[in-house]
Amino acid sequence: MEHKTNAVRMLEQKKIPHEVLDCGITEAVSGTRMAQLLGENPDSVFKTLVTVGKSGEHYVFMIPVDRELDLKKAAAAVGEKSVAMIKSKDLLPTTGYVHGGCSPIGMKKAFKTSIDSSAKNFEKILFSAGRIGLQIKAPASAVEKFARTKYADLTV
Repeated sequence: MEHKTNAVRMLEQKKIPHEVLDCGITEAVSGTRMAQLLGENPDSVFKTLVTVGKSGEHYVFMIPVDRELDLKKAAAAVGEKSVAMIKSKDLLPTTGYVHGGCSPIGMKKAFKTSIDSSAKNFEKILFSAGRIGLQIKAPASAVEKFARTKYADLTV
């Protein structure tokens, strides 16, 4: 299968070292299952969550797959009164990605992105390559090249 997604192409264009891992699935699975399939520590595998703030602005949050986003902490991290997860039906038109294959790199717009501070515990983290079953393994700093990024405590 072709592994050239927008996210992978963008990393290659900027010559950012990365690996593309294919776990051979074509349907969305939980992040913890993805970590198991790849033999990776679930704390180093991050899911990409898209929210909308009270202001109507969209925000991206990256947190470990076995954790839950704390919406109050998330809102505070981006200076909003509140944030809510966007509806599944709005994910593709907003980001260009589908549920289970949403990469923080290569979205239709460079949304403000907050990465859980636990990412700093790892030399490399895994996150979606923009297609179900594909993951990128790269330093968290790779995301910083494509979005306004900050680190924050984001989980419950």
